[in-house]
Amino acid sequence: MAIHMSHSSSPSSLQSHNYRLAATPSWVASASFKSASKLLGLMDCRTICWMLLFRLETGFRSVEGSILMGKIQLMNGSRKERSTLRSNLKNNGLVESTCHLKAHPVFGTGGKAKDPIFGLTMGGSSQASTDVFRWFYIESGSADNPPIILIHGFPSQAYSYRKAIPILSKNYHAVAFDWLGFGFSDKPQPKYGFDYTLGEYVSSLESLINELAIDKVSLVVQGYFAPVVVKYASSHQEKLNDLILLNPPLTAKHANLPSTLSIFSNFLLGEIFSQDPLRASDKALTSSGPYKMKEDDAMVYRRPYLTSGSSGFALNAISREMKKDLKTYVEEMRMTLMDASWKVRTTICWGQRDRWLSYDGVEEFCNDSKHRLVELPTAGHHVQEDLGEELGKVISGIISKRR
Repeated sequence: MAIHMSHSSSPSSLQSHNYRLAATPSWVASASFKSASKLLGLMDCRTICWMLLFRLETGFRSVEGSILMGKIQLMNGSRKERSTLRSNLKNNGLVESTCHLKAHPVFGTGGKAKDPIFGLTMGGSSQASTDVFRWFYIESGSADNPPIILIHGFPSQAYSYRKAIPILSKNYHAVAFDWLGFGFSDKPQPKYGFDYTLGEYVSSLESLINELAIDKVSLVVQGYFAPVVVKYASSHQEKLNDLILLNPPLTAKHANLPSTLSIFSNFLLGEIFSQDPLRASDKALTSSGPYKMKEDDAMVYRRPYLTSGSSGFALNAISREMKKDLKTYVEEMRMTLMDASWKVRTTICWGQRDRWLSYDGVEEFCNDSKHRLVELPTAGHHVQEDLGEELGKVISGIISKRR
């Protein structure tokens, strides 16, 4: 599916633009901006339009974007350009809420990546940026409101917060991003600028947050990336208001990846399985909790694995690094959160139907560390996927007590 847009001479008005909306090679229609919006409304915009990329030609320059939930989303352009276009889009009934931004320098030669199996140069769609990495993120709510950054776990995407974001955006500026190697962010081939070590994730998170937020922020992080975020937070407590951890690995028993994820670290077998969207995406997301995923949602998570082998290679790399260093990072996280010098207000939300991480020891840790525990009896490991709207209300309630 593609949407092609022609531009008029006036960059300040999108009403006069014409749009050619193509679902298949045999179906092409021309429509005004609002008519195109109505046509999109007939589709399942939550998923089909998330995967849809378009190029909007304006008086400025080409601005790439996508459409999510019937809303046009911009992916590049300067802040001034995005701000102007955002206003124009809102005037036409569509709200810009996703972008790509650049953060964290590419290390190494910046040469063309080669796949690790055959040594062949990878296609253009598999190449990462050569100077500064490009991150995909979603934002919603007024920029004047207190910022909340929502951080997905391993493996997942910013899309997992789709049900929580509308709740949070009423009173906060909610931002969710895809980690490097996941979703629609850059997926550099290991040894070509990023090796997916947990230390690199810590430093890249610092770069990203510096780009996203000037003032203090609240962070929400789910699952196995919690130790990475706490590592960042330990050196930037002055930057944080609240820290909310969703089913983080807290105990010694949590320091080992489940077999569903550790299989991707295996030589050869891991390379094979990581290129299978049903294993790399579907099984990895559904085996951790009690619920089945809707097919339209599953297609969004599969998309990166269907379009490029780089998603699978990134999954191999992060699985190996997690398997190697997760125990150390979990121990450091426990020590940090228990230390008297830790001043960030911290809440742990726990989905009690988690099939990967046992609840044993969680309540004891919260009692000893004096951190608040919120139990979610019907949620699994991916709390935001299982209980998105309720989680949005829980997060809003936690942070609102500070205001």
